Amino acid sequence: MGVLVGKGCSYSPTRCIESERQALLSFKQSFVVKDDDYALSWTSNTDCCSWGGISCDDKTNHVIQLLVRERQLRREINPSLVQLKYLEHLELTGNNLSKIPEFIGSLTRLTYLDLSGNPLSGTIPYQLGNLTSLSFLSLSGSVSNFRWISRLSSLKYLTLEDFNFTTTSDWFQSIKRTPSLTKLFLSGCQLPEVDTSSLSHIYPSNSLKSIFMQSNTIHPTAIPWLLNLSTNVVDLTLRHNHIGGPLPNSFGNMPFLEYINLKDNKIEGEIPKSLGTLCNLKTLELSSNKLSGTLDNLLGSQVSCTNQNQLGGSVFPALEELYLGHNLLEGPLPNSLRQLPKLLVLSLGYNLLRGPLPNLSPFSSLERLVASHNKLDGSLPESIGHLRNLTAFHVSSNSFSGVISDAHLMNLSKLLHLDLSFNSFTLNLSSNWVPPFQIRYLHLASYTMGTRFPNWLRTQSQISTLDISNSSIFGDLPSWFSNVSSNLEHLNISFNHLSGMVPNFSVRGFPVVDMSHNQFRGAIPPSLSNASELYLSNDKFTEFKRFLCTPNNNIRVVVLDLSDNLLSGTMHDCWLQWRRLVILNLENNNLSGIIPSSLGSLRLQTLRLRNNSLSGNLTSSLSRSSQLLVLDVGHNSLNGKIPTWIGENLGLKLLSLKSNEFYGSIPSNLCYLNSIQVLDLSLNNLSGVIPSCINNFTSMADNKHDDDGTITTVYFGPRIPKRYQNDALLMWKGLEYKYDKILGLLRLIDLSSNKLTGQIPATLANLLELVQVNLSRNHFSGIIPTNIGDLNRLESLDLSHSQLSGKIPMGLAKLSSLAYLDLSNNHLWGRIPTSTQLQSFDGSRYAGNIGLCGPPLTNTCPEDKTLLVPPNSSGGNEREWSDMSWFNSGIGVGFVVGFWGLCGTLTFKTSWRHAYFGLLNKLCDWLYMTIMVQQARLKRRLKS
Repeated sequence: MGVLVGKGCSYSPTRCIESERQALLSFKQSFVVKDDDYALSWTSNTDCCSWGGISCDDKTNHVIQLLVRERQLRREINPSLVQLKYLEHLELTGNNLSKIPEFIGSLTRLTYLDLSGNPLSGTIPYQLGNLTSLSFLSLSGSVSNFRWISRLSSLKYLTLEDFNFTTTSDWFQSIKRTPSLTKLFLSGCQLPEVDTSSLSHIYPSNSLKSIFMQSNTIHPTAIPWLLNLSTNVVDLTLRHNHIGGPLPNSFGNMPFLEYINLKDNKIEGEIPKSLGTLCNLKTLELSSNKLSGTLDNLLGSQVSCTNQNQLGGSVFPALEELYLGHNLLEGPLPNSLRQLPKLLVLSLGYNLLRGPLPNLSPFSSLERLVASHNKLDGSLPESIGHLRNLTAFHVSSNSFSGVISDAHLMNLSKLLHLDLSFNSFTLNLSSNWVPPFQIRYLHLASYTMGTRFPNWLRTQSQISTLDISNSSIFGDLPSWFSNVSSNLEHLNISFNHLSGMVPNFSVRGFPVVDMSHNQFRGAIPPSLSNASELYLSNDKFTEFKRFLCTPNNNIRVVVLDLSDNLLSGTMHDCWLQWRRLVILNLENNNLSGIIPSSLGSLRLQTLRLRNNSLSGNLTSSLSRSSQLLVLDVGHNSLNGKIPTWIGENLGLKLLSLKSNEFYGSIPSNLCYLNSIQVLDLSLNNLSGVIPSCINNFTSMADNKHDDDGTITTVYFGPRIPKRYQNDALLMWKGLEYKYDKILGLLRLIDLSSNKLTGQIPATLANLLELVQVNLSRNHFSGIIPTNIGDLNRLESLDLSHSQLSGKIPMGLAKLSSLAYLDLSNNHLWGRIPTSTQLQSFDGSRYAGNIGLCGPPLTNTCPEDKTLLVPPNSSGGNEREWSDMSWFNSGIGVGFVVGFWGLCGTLTFKTSWRHAYFGLLNKLCDWLYMTIMVQQARLKRRLKS
């Protein structure tokens, strides 16, 4: 909301012209909010020139300016404003107005009209074309007809937001005919397809010099039209407009262009050579597209500026900034880069460029060089040391190698940003070398710089970002490190071989500190509690009580990762002063005792206490942590019943209570966890049945996954939202693995090694996205759910070591993705269904089920056994049978009569048919089970 006090206004109530005061008081009735300072200043007994948002002319006392921003006016503008005939500036932004009233066309002294941020609709009144003094106009909404715009003879700046130009046909010609228009701004609009054959009939504007279009939807055919809009355009910005396809070869139509910005589109193909004709171009921004080809396509153009009396034979003689990062450009860096003598910024990062860096001596004016994340190789030329104006040099994530010496850096006195990370450089500087610069951002990750902490860093008092991770540095932190750390915003010395005690060095400004994967030992210093994110995992710290419990009213730590250390003792009940904590990871230590109740006062989203020696109940104070996404307390000695409050964490994605001493039944409240993706309650003493309401685990039923396949916790760092990647130890296909990068793709239930009873609920098969189910080593009875074949994404199923009976469901044969199956040691019987998957498993996966038969088991099913035929005997009573033809004929007649008598009855009598076949099935099953039981008894007797 804007409040503007009248300039030069006295506060005499008689200064304001009465008719204008009354008009404004009538207009005030449109305010929705009337009880704030802005509205309360509008009173009948005060000078209207002193009201909020009002300015009056110093001489005539007429109201000349009215600013009413975000007042939520009542849909339409009160017509009383027509009395403000001397109004020059009217701003009604963000007021929920639905239409433009006709009377505004009567305010002919207006020079500034801003109605943006309103959902305007319908037809714009033609009376608006009467505002011939208007120089600035800003509109938004879904309105039609634009012919009136060309009558605004003084209009210089036009801003249109959220317009759909596909429903109107006159906007283009009307804008071009506006005689004084110099700047056009379009945002959130939809531009229609353009008939390119009509371009030859379009006469360009002579006044338009700046076109700014952002976050629009522009059809590719509209690009040639835009390039024909005006021959005098100097500034062309078309960023983030979903522009696809190749760029047209039409930039020569705008010979005066100085600035082009086409960043963040979907432009494909090679860079058009017509850009080389733009002899006045100073900035070319084409980053974040899909451009391909080589740089020679752009810089090797045969067109030069000699015919325009510019620098002889040069392409882009005025170019100062070239941005081509985040594309698909390939090939070497061409020698033609030397033709850009005025270049200040060269940004080529995130492409497919290869080969060495060229001689950099010709780029004496260069201030920023970015070529990171390419395939560049070779050594770094010493000519970089001649770039005296260089402030930023980024070549990380390439294949560079070789030695960097004093000569490369000796003249770079203005250097502020240096990133040489993830190459194969070796730093070889003299022992007494003093840098000529005061660096602010230094990234030397995965860099060979000697075995000791770099001594030259002690001279860098202005450094705010220091990353020397994975650089093979040994030894203790030097005593002078506190001088360097005082201004740090980001410190990363992880993945080295640093050791010893960490000194209580100065930490100010709440930096991000990563000292993980070293060999630091002893106590964690209290000063590190002044960080905003602290990563100390995979070290050898043994004590953290002083760090945790030293009084500090200004702790702002959001992420605390102390996992994989040697911390022992209790967790200490000192967490109340850590109220900003969102992520706490203390897994893989030697912590004991109970989980402190003060943890429940935090706003935790991730709590990982896996693999310690914690005991007692899962504290009820955690019920206040209603934002939990990850709760992992597996591999401890926690006991008691699973608390019901866990079911109140509706956003919980991962719950692991694995390998504890929990007992009792699984609470039905867990069924409220509709976001759960991984549920691991294995290796406890749980009893009772699986709640049938588990089909409420909707994240296990819906095909929705995180974009990057992880389970991440999003939190706010010092400046921007950041992501913390969680991991979990899970049983997969009979073995335990650590999952992180694909954890978000898993849908898993593990209830194995408990004392659960009853039947496996058929509702389990409603969780269609399940990839693993492990219910082994329980006391389940009854049959395997017949609909389990609906789990067509299932890769691992373990139902072994229980008391399941019945046949293996035929649906299992349909699970083509099933890679692990264990049904051993149950009471299953019958033939193993035939499928490529089920027969591919080893027979041990079905062992211990005495009633199972068929492949891959060696015992055949009864129906597969052929009756032995007695051998033919020679001689004997052949004569007795020689006259028995009558008997053979009788057998044939009897067979026909008996067969059709039985089959005919079964065909036409449904109830008899069902009864008969049911009897046969029961008889076969009884006979088969009797034989199997007798065989088993016989085997046991023989063994004994």
